[in-house]
Amino acid sequence: MENELINVLIVDDEKIVREGLKYIIDWNALGFCICGEASNGKDAIDMIHKYQPGLVLLDIHMPGMYGTELIELARKEGFSGAFIILSGYSDFKYAQTALHFGASFYLTKPIDEDELAEAVTSVREKIETNKLRENSRHQYLRKAKTTVLHDLLTGNEFNPSINYVELGLSSPIYQVVIYEGYTPYFRSYSFADILRVTNQDNNSFEHITIDNHEVILLKGNFALERFNACLHHYEEGTQKGSPLDTIFLTYGQTVSSLANIHLSYDECCRLMNRRFFCEENQHVLSYEVLPELSSYHSILNADMTQSYSNRLVNSITTCNRRRISEILTELRNSLYTSGDEISNIKYFLADIFFQIKQSIMHSYSDVNIPFVHNAAILELIENKYYLYEILLYFTEQFDMIIRAIGNNSSENVFDSVLDYIEHNYERPLKLETIAPLFGYNSSYFGKLFTQKMGLNFNSYLDQVRIKKATYLLDNTDMKVYEIASKVGYKNVDYFHQKFKKRMNQSPAEYRRKE
Repeated sequence: MENELINVLIVDDEKIVREGLKYIIDWNALGFCICGEASNGKDAIDMIHKYQPGLVLLDIHMPGMYGTELIELARKEGFSGAFIILSGYSDFKYAQTALHFGASFYLTKPIDEDELAEAVTSVREKIETNKLRENSRHQYLRKAKTTVLHDLLTGNEFNPSINYVELGLSSPIYQVVIYEGYTPYFRSYSFADILRVTNQDNNSFEHITIDNHEVILLKGNFALERFNACLHHYEEGTQKGSPLDTIFLTYGQTVSSLANIHLSYDECCRLMNRRFFCEENQHVLSYEVLPELSSYHSILNADMTQSYSNRLVNSITTCNRRRISEILTELRNSLYTSGDEISNIKYFLADIFFQIKQSIMHSYSDVNIPFVHNAAILELIENKYYLYEILLYFTEQFDMIIRAIGNNSSENVFDSVLDYIEHNYERPLKLETIAPLFGYNSSYFGKLFTQKMGLNFNSYLDQVRIKKATYLLDNTDMKVYEIASKVGYKNVDYFHQKFKKRMNQSPAEYRRKE
């Protein structure tokens, strides 16, 4: 790969001199290209700002500003390029002043071709040497930063002798995030890339891989604000297939010292190990939901297996779906603080199911219940990624058993649910709270509701609420925000969004047309 040509700016008040300098040597052959020319100091400063040349050929005598003054001003403004001074004077004092202000060479007019070529070549070699040195320094700092960051995150002793400012790690506040793909074995978007799109200065976070975990260290309030904006998107619900929808992440507490970022990282790791307990479509786990370490203890034993299987059998045989839901919720809550390995929890759940299956088959030996073999059940449970999936499978199987032994009252249940919504739509209704009232697991009932009604629970609830809102718009003088609150929407902007989506017009437009 060829070296990139270095920009050259020619500054001289005489046009004939500037033209001569363009052709006196083969600039391209020497590794340079002429980016512009100026006839006075002011224009030269503007062009230095614009082009940031690697080399400036500068006449020392120009109207309005001496060459030495221009060099001094450029250096004060941070310009680091090279200067070659051109002068009609061989006075040592001029040369000394120019070199004092950072000129690389002082050449007298008329310019000798070989002398200029030699000076230019020397400048190029110096620029290339500095560039290599700077690249090496950056590579060293990158490697050093990775090592230091790894040690800080994993809890190695904080070393106050390290220059964390130079490494770009100094900040008033930090927070650790760990992310992975939401769907196992499917490639996800990079959360680091998503953050980078909105990153203010490309230095507000660090990205490192530790033990196959993608780890983000957020640095400063701007990074935390951008991250909280992402969390807000998750709270409102991500669009299916969007970048955020492909990601699962955990985040730890904020800390004010690099010496404590390991606390935030440790919380993220613990949360990742608890992903098994997430709810359906849950993309985020916060340090706020972590149980106290002191509450972790092994709870699984044969007596617990027997107790849950007996209680569930009693509820199944009495067709008490509400009680089944309560027991499964209790089971989930007990397992949530368990210190047992996830694999052992799965075997424990499989044992409960096997005992239920055996008891039901014994009690209803004359009924053809389509159970699958134990090996298939165990494989299914082992392959489930989440606890809710296993409990949903239990709910479906228990419902199948209830129907098989001749008790199916789902039609009456649905009538009761619809009546409940009709009389409670103004309240903050959620499927998770309604389903247990009628003896169902929320995930399973959500499926049944969609099959029965042709739309999901939230869409049906919105339909009921918007219908009530149109009645109030037609028949009352209530303000729109009052109607929004009356029909169950605390946020009037959200009410506007839902109303317009369903009615193709805003509430105000609807009222005017009426």
